[in-house]
Amino acid sequence: MISRFHSILLSSICLASIAPAQKPAAALAAAVPAQPETLSAKKGDTVLSPSWETQKHANAYVLAIPAPRGQIVDRNGAPLAQSRVGQNLALAFPAPPTWNDAEALAFGKKQVALAQALIARPITFNGDAMLKHYKNRAAFPWVIANDLKPGELEAFKRGKPENLVLLPIYQRVYPNGQLAAHVIGYAGRAGKVLDGPIENNELMWPNAEGREGLEASFDEQLQGKNGQLNISFDTQGRKASEQITIPPQPGYNIVTSLDAHIQQVCEDALSRGVKRGAMVVVDPNTGDVLAMASWPCFNPNMFVPRISEADFKMLQDDPNIPLLPRAFRSAYPPGSIFKVFIGVAALQTGRVDKDDEFSCPGSMMIGGLRFRNHKSSDSGSMAFNMALTQSCDTWFYQVGIKIGPHVMCDYAQQFGFGQRSGLPLAAEAAGLIPSDDYMLKKHKRKMLNGDAANISIGQGDVDTTPLQMAMAMAAVGNGGTLYAARLVKQVQSIDNQIVTAYDVRPRMLIDIDKDIAKEVRRAMASVVSSPAGTGGKARVPGVSVAGKTGTAQWGPKNAERTAAWFAGFAPAEKPRYAFSVVYESDVKNADDVHGGTTAAPMIGRVMRQLFKEQPVEKEKKSKKRKGPPKEDADDAPGRGTESARRDD
Repeated sequence: MISRFHSILLSSICLASIAPAQKPAAALAAAVPAQPETLSAKKGDTVLSPSWETQKHANAYVLAIPAPRGQIVDRNGAPLAQSRVGQNLALAFPAPPTWNDAEALAFGKKQVALAQALIARPITFNGDAMLKHYKNRAAFPWVIANDLKPGELEAFKRGKPENLVLLPIYQRVYPNGQLAAHVIGYAGRAGKVLDGPIENNELMWPNAEGREGLEASFDEQLQGKNGQLNISFDTQGRKASEQITIPPQPGYNIVTSLDAHIQQVCEDALSRGVKRGAMVVVDPNTGDVLAMASWPCFNPNMFVPRISEADFKMLQDDPNIPLLPRAFRSAYPPGSIFKVFIGVAALQTGRVDKDDEFSCPGSMMIGGLRFRNHKSSDSGSMAFNMALTQSCDTWFYQVGIKIGPHVMCDYAQQFGFGQRSGLPLAAEAAGLIPSDDYMLKKHKRKMLNGDAANISIGQGDVDTTPLQMAMAMAAVGNGGTLYAARLVKQVQSIDNQIVTAYDVRPRMLIDIDKDIAKEVRRAMASVVSSPAGTGGKARVPGVSVAGKTGTAQWGPKNAERTAAWFAGFAPAEKPRYAFSVVYESDVKNADDVHGGTTAAPMIGRVMRQLFKEQPVEKEKKSKKRKGPPKEDADDAPGRGTESARRDD
């Protein structure tokens, strides 16, 4: 339950447990100038009758106290997003508000200069904004600096300025900085700072609202319920009384499926291995998303309470697009990773037996066009296991044409390609699996043999996201159950009650014969362990890793880049983790990037870290093979294969 991992920080801001002097609403009311001692009228004094002129500053208001947003935590209770009490610096005007514009401006400039010297922070003085506030809401302090840092607070307390006050507010904070930022998202200030006449039921300060990620998807649950403050002012505009009549109720807590440690390991691997890319790790037995990392990343604390124009422009202008959640919002051609699913389709339909051999020449003609293998030499005849291990393109061209494009696309859809995964995040990419209708619309024809050849190696009109690929690999690893991606496990109230539970949900039960599933796992393990395999850099001592490399060209021809992949699961026989990683090349080095040399090492680094921390069953010792593992050669598809548009 959430109770065992409540942070001291969150509990300290729940109004029910905050000392009255610490409550943001009470502190704000306390900052309003109080009424001095009342002088009793003496005999003979002139007594003024009440009138509009003498009573216009006497008012009573009912104000709304914004509620602290609920927490977002990982599966173990580690906080990913919290609320805390922040301190804004504000200018308190003397009552009654009788200054003219020049007098008010002079006072404001003097106090801002004092504040700037006191906390050693540049403060921009906006005279027009101050005058508008003074004329409309002088009873309330005017904020001049947001969220003071500890050193600034200490300086303020030492200086004890007469007309400067602290206004506590609830502030969103992301304690791990950029960790999982694309998943968690960020919350920003909702609406502008109020500067018109004070109205009943208005918020005491702007609320926060989710703008991206889970902060946006679960904004309503995280919001909480506003409280109520009653406050009154005397004829001079000085505070006469204040009372919190309804304390705000904190928002619900969102318990995610993420593991903060695994997420950190993945982000560390990406930071060392890519300029742009993504990595996903899921539990193949439940569909839980354990880590979903996109690189480069950003720090969501930049958006609290509001991102500066300079910082936002920096993020927007960055050519590496740090705000893009590549793990689930970017789709790439999968390249030779797709051969795993083509193999399942070929073997399960019975159109190819695991022992059937096909040739693996350096190239072949299909529909009048030459389709190439990533090797120029002839590798001879081979069966499925060796074809997948070596990633022979020409072998899969023949098999793809034999089983046909429609069968391949049907199996791809069963594995979740071309469909959203069920992630509770906005704008998840669906990817693309072509059909005759799609081909007629885009290319004015139905699918032909050239298309079948392209599809068989994950090129042409096939696109997928890293999340889809990890979920599909999970289905291969667990024997045929495609789960919906589960990112949120529960929504809980502050008193530990489960408001909503999100159960494990199978999306598709794929019919895979046990012997065929075993053969596919064996071939994928050979990709990593065999000297002839392309994924040797993903090896983990004592653990059989099943994987597949992939390399695919994408983007416009004049600026073509490479998407280098590695995906699979581990351990091969009883998987704990299914994963995918994609590396985006630059245009200038597109031909030098391959799945085996750029993507596989990152997964190897992550899996070695995870299995180092957990006991694993010792696998049976295999006979030593001569020669080093094949690491540098990969399965880059034949150049020019995307131009194959005619039947043979």
